[in-house]
Amino acid sequence: MGEILGIGCTHAPMLQFPDENMADIVRRYIKNERMPAKMRDPRNWPAPMQEEWSNDEGLSAARRHRAELLKGFRAARAKLDEFKPDFIVIWGDDQYENFHEDLVPPFSVYAMDSIPTAPFKMSRVMLATRNVWNEPPDQIIDIPGHKQAGLFLAEQLINSGFDVACSFELHHAKTIGHAFIRTVLFLDYDRRGFPYPVVPFHVNCYGKDLWWNKHDGSQLPAPPAPPPWRCYDLGKQAARILRASPWRVAVIGSSSWSHGFLTKKNYELYPDVEADRARFAELANGEFGKWRDLDTEQLRDSGQQEMLNWLCLAGAMEGLRPEVLAYSETYIFNSTKTVVAFPVAA
Repeated sequence: MGEILGIGCTHAPMLQFPDENMADIVRRYIKNERMPAKMRDPRNWPAPMQEEWSNDEGLSAARRHRAELLKGFRAARAKLDEFKPDFIVIWGDDQYENFHEDLVPPFSVYAMDSIPTAPFKMSRVMLATRNVWNEPPDQIIDIPGHKQAGLFLAEQLINSGFDVACSFELHHAKTIGHAFIRTVLFLDYDRRGFPYPVVPFHVNCYGKDLWWNKHDGSQLPAPPAPPPWRCYDLGKQAARILRASPWRVAVIGSSSWSHGFLTKKNYELYPDVEADRARFAELANGEFGKWRDLDTEQLRDSGQQEMLNWLCLAGAMEGLRPEVLAYSETYIFNSTKTVVAFPVAA
């Protein structure tokens, strides 16, 4: 019988770049002519946001934000190394990277023995000119996948009534999406090497907002994202399948929660911190089963589209209580971020 370790984390780009660049998204948005004039002035921001921005444009807050999250990622890596998984399943989203207009599956398992990645690629939402490791941004590095496990998981889910796609190669992208590689990168932030094969598991988190950065009115809405209950139930079934397998598996839900640039009611400037607090309280109290009853439009209203990755993890970890390894609340760094680990379950 298999065993499962569960981890929840973020793949936000901020940790990849220097502290001086962590608030770049806010800098870009306050220069955007689409932003109401009053919101370009920090004096009109919520008080906690002004406090973070302070007189150094968030530099001191960035250092605290990084320190808290690195504490969490290092603790998560220690748990991975202790567990020694045969492979890792990562639930992550695609932001118009591998899937375009011709194909947008709700779910897709990548069954590949070798996965091309561009771990140090620059971010289109950051103004940074270098990463924190001073690595060349155009490097292509293959990381190990697990074709057999990916195909097995897809087959068993389909036989269970979950119509997931299975990708044996990349479609539009030349390298795997940032949600997956940044998860690996941050779990190996200290560059000790990452020996665990990865099975990326795409979730169409963005749904109708897949074209969120296209403002010319030329696009019809994309298909909706799978509802929270479906993601929860898929994760629950995936855990049953993996527990019945001969493998030791780590499952990871990777995303921040509310994203400022998706939270229209906050002018796309800062996240719905209150909604994230509610979700965090439910998580910390072991009441994340309530997430199954969340509404898709409720998530969209709060900019929490990417929480669907954590919904899959929540289903897989039903009945368990997580250990909170890091929690950093923020207004100016696009999203509050959380790192947790669940006890190993057989």
